[in-house]
Order: sequence, then C-alpha cells, then structure tokens
Amino acid sequence: MTALIKQATDMEIISIQIEAGLISLRGLSPKRLRFELEYGLERGSTDNSFLFTNFLDINQDKTAVLVHPPGAIYADVFLPAIQDTLPNPKTKLQIIVGHINPNRVDLLKLLAENYSDIELITSNPGSKLIKDIWEREKPLSNKKETDHKSSITKLPAINIIRQEQELELSMGYKLKLIPAPTPRWPGGLIAFEEKLGLLMSDKFFAAHICTNEWAERNRISTEEERRHFYDCLMAPMENQVDFIIERLSELDINTIAPCHGPAIETSWRSLLNDYRQWGLARQHYFLKVVLIFASAYGNTAAIADAIANGISRTGVKVESFNCEFDSTNELIQAIKKADGYLIGSPTLGGHAPTPIVSALGTLLAEGDRSKQVGIFGSYGWSGEAIDLLENKLRDGGFKFGFDPIKIKFSPDRAMVKKLEETGTLFGRNLQQAQKRQQRRASGGMNISRSDPGVLALGRIIGSLCILTARKEIDKEIISSAMVASWISQASFSPPGITIAVAKDRAVETLLHCGDHFALNILASNRHNKLMRQFLQPFSPGADRFHNVKIDKSPHNQPILPESLAWLEGCVEQRMECGDHWLIYAVLNNGKVLDKDGVTAVHHRRTGANY
Repeated sequence: MTALIKQATDMEIISIQIEAGLISLRGLSPKRLRFELEYGLERGSTDNSFLFTNFLDINQDKTAVLVHPPGAIYADVFLPAIQDTLPNPKTKLQIIVGHINPNRVDLLKLLAENYSDIELITSNPGSKLIKDIWEREKPLSNKKETDHKSSITKLPAINIIRQEQELELSMGYKLKLIPAPTPRWPGGLIAFEEKLGLLMSDKFFAAHICTNEWAERNRISTEEERRHFYDCLMAPMENQVDFIIERLSELDINTIAPCHGPAIETSWRSLLNDYRQWGLARQHYFLKVVLIFASAYGNTAAIADAIANGISRTGVKVESFNCEFDSTNELIQAIKKADGYLIGSPTLGGHAPTPIVSALGTLLAEGDRSKQVGIFGSYGWSGEAIDLLENKLRDGGFKFGFDPIKIKFSPDRAMVKKLEETGTLFGRNLQQAQKRQQRRASGGMNISRSDPGVLALGRIIGSLCILTARKEIDKEIISSAMVASWISQASFSPPGITIAVAKDRAVETLLHCGDHFALNILASNRHNKLMRQFLQPFSPGADRFHNVKIDKSPHNQPILPESLAWLEGCVEQRMECGDHWLIYAVLNNGKVLDKDGVTAVHHRRTGANY
C-alpha cells in the first residue's frame, strides 16, 4: 500500500507499508538534485528512510526507530510526513544515521527541534563527524540557503556503535547494525532486520532514479543506474567495498533496500556478484593513482569523484584515502606503490585541515618526484589550502600533471565535465609514460602490433564519421564530439546501428540510454579538414565546435554541413566490451547531403590501434 503524504514544488514523500510496524518514507525528486557526478544520468533520485514503530503493542512505551533519514533538502515534505505518523512530540525517537554530511545534520537538527527525546545511533567515525558538523558555521554561498537552520539546537545523546551490535525492537523485529566505513563515507553504518531479511544498505547498491515503486521490476531495469553509481563513487574504494560485500553476503538476505532507488528483491545475489566483478576488473589495472583528500562539506569530495572517474576511464586504478580517518601506515604503503598522486583539501578558516597538512608531509617524505601530482580543492571565502599544497609540492620538486584546481563551493555541471576530462588527460599521460618505458625496455618493438592475428584484424574497415552529441538542461549546454569508425548497421526494424566508444572519450558521458546524438558521415577526398578539427588534442572543457559551422538536427544535435550524410539516433542499450562501450541506437532522422559523394573509409595496418 502506497499513500501520498505531501507535495511541495517537485518533491514529495510517499509512505510504503512494508510490514506491520514498518514503513518506508521515500522522498521523490524527479529532477537532478545536485551537480555531483553520480547524478549525471539526469533521472532524478529517491531518498529512502525506514521507520519502525511499536504502536500496535499497547504494553510498551511509544518508541520509534528511524533508519537512514534524508537530508534537509527534503525537509518541507519529510517533516510533515513523519509528524503524520508520529504526532506526539514526546515520542522517543532513535535515529540510525548511516552516513553523515551537513545536509543530513541539518535535518537531524530539525528533528531534534520537533521531538524532545531523541537518540542518535551511529558509528565511532560518524559520531565524530556529527559533533564536528553540528556546531560548525557553514560558509554562505550564492545559492538560496535553506530556511531550516538552528545553530543553537542542543546535540542529542549519541549511541556509538564500535562493532557489530544488535538492537532489539518490538513486534519481533531485530536490527543488526554493521559499521561499513569507506573513504567517501567514513561513518558508514548498515542496518539489517533479521526477521524480514531486509538489508537497509545505505549507499551500497544505490541508484539515482526517481520511482515510486518499492522494488525494481527486474535486474535490467536499473542496471545502468546502479553501474553508473558504482563507477562514480564506489570504484576508487574497491578494497573496502569488496570487504564489506563479503560480510554482507553472509547475511540471510531477502531484500536489499538502499538509500537511493528501488529495492532489490529477486536479483540481489546477481547485484552482489556484479559489485564483485566490477571491482575485480579494476584489480588488473597496471597503473595506480593515490587520491588523498579531506572534505568538510562534501564539495572537495565531489571534485575528487569527478577527477577519479575520468582517470578510471583510461584503465588506471584510483585508490582513495580520506586522511581524516585512514591510517598513515596504509597511506605510506600506497604512496610507495603509486604511479601518480592526487591531493585535495577544503579551506577552513584560512587554513588546510590538520589531517591534510599531515598527509602532505607524508607525501613529501615518501613520494617519488619523477611521478606526476595533481592538487584540487574547494573554498568559501578564500583558497589558502590549495595555495599551500601547490607551494609545498613545487618547492619539493614534484611535477604537476595539471594546473591546480580551485573551485568556490561546489562544481557546476560544466565544471564536473571539465574535471572528468582533466582526470582522463592525467590517466592518459601516465599510460603514455608507461608505454615509452616499455618501448625502451623492448628495444623499440611493439610485439602486439606484429602479431599475425592483430595484423589481420586491422584489415576490417569502417566508415569515417564524426559523432556529435549535445545536451541542454536548465538552459545549460554540454556538448562533445569524436572521430568514429567502428560503426555497423545492427537492425532493419527498427533501423539501428552499433558504435564502439572508448571509455576514455569525453563524449561517452553523453551517450547513456535515452540520449540523442548525430553521426556525421564524411565524404572521401574532402574529409581532411573535419578530421584535423576533431582529432586535435583538446584541453579539458574546451569547445570541440569552436570555429566550426554547424546545423541542428530535429533533436538539436550538431550537424556538420560539409558531411556526406548524417543520421540522428537515440541510445537504446549499452554493453561493456573491454576498454570500449558498445552503443546500440535506434535511428529517428537522417539525410544525404551529397548524393554523388562517396563515403570516406578508414584503412588500418594493424588492429592494435585506431
């Protein structure tokens, strides 16, 4: 049974009855909530919390347990929803906080204002974060500030969970609380209800997709969203994630209910296995970058996510370290084995946080000066922390892989795209340096290119095309393009094509299911100008269409009028194929621009490269 509680603007809360005495309060937002990387598919989001009550048991005091409350962004709809279920302000309310950020602490303050008997249940790192954020003054931004602020609200009692612990509830419910720390969410805490086999997994297995359905229809229906969430946030923490996955696999699970997206009922074993396989694939990467960061309000972490995602697309492993919680010994060992370094810091009170200063000292002492470093950070009033990192590392003789990145508050949509491309360039530079070393070691011969099978593979030819893509969301435009030749017709009805797109291509982020693009087929003997334009190296965030004449397709995709013909398609499916994504698209428009022209064809000598 699902009941609509309240709607404000485009957000709402629905109440989903799971069992007697247990409901899920699901916050729905059909629009993208933030510019962070994991929201990039533009499919909205949900924020799922779970409320246990014992009101059917008249012999016990009225006590409620709230698991994984949302952030204050849902306050206008969440507070009326929970007050509808818990109208008595003297109700004892225990709140299990699975991950902590300023937005969630703001909601905890509101709950503390409305209920007089509150107890917060969180992990040891979570307790530290809550206490730190509770009294911290947040720098003002140019964004509209929430009206729900209370800097004088008393901090409720905190029950610290240092190791796995069980919490007895009424009506036969029993919660197993499992600390699940990761660099991104050091205060992670997962709740497992043993009678129902309900795993309230918080960030694990999440997907940003707006749906009022309790559970996904099937595994395929949310596969792209869950993989995208994993790649954006989980991949740089694969060691910690794999350890937690192994622990969770020992539980008698019936349903997984993450904090974002629908629950997983019939295919949760498949999802656990996917997490293992996605992590295993990255363990075979030859190059590794150590990413060191601290993040007071989540802005620096958002920058780190975008850069790390760009690096990972090149086949370079990223290993994250939250220097506020990870051990120095582990960081030293990682630095010694790394092929590159990234370090990011917020600026607090005109300074870098003490853990960042300590981690910087470790990097200066243990880092290899022949390896590239990159620095980044966010700030409110000033940016002294990033200046400190730059000056110390330059004076220490380190080489910079990109110019220092300093962002006021949080990155916007265009900046997130630029950060990804910055990471991709950093990863490519590491790979090129490795290839140069390999060539020197082998006397300059590339063995794979002389393999008979690879030579034969190169005899497969393809049409030379320019793939262009453009998105306009909230009047902000993101566009990109690439030269493509791995293209084939895939179906007659409907007319469709497949295109192989390397994972490190900037345009790949604009080619998810539902996205439109144009394929500009080049004409033989007059394709060189366009090839030079789109084969040139672009700096991160650069406009691929600068000084290029373009028209628009019916879905506003860039058309190159000098092409032989163009096709407009919509992505229907994506399949991972090694270092490429295979995109299947249904064609909805097209036109031949030169009826007498001949298609330009790409001939290769080897199948080892383009």
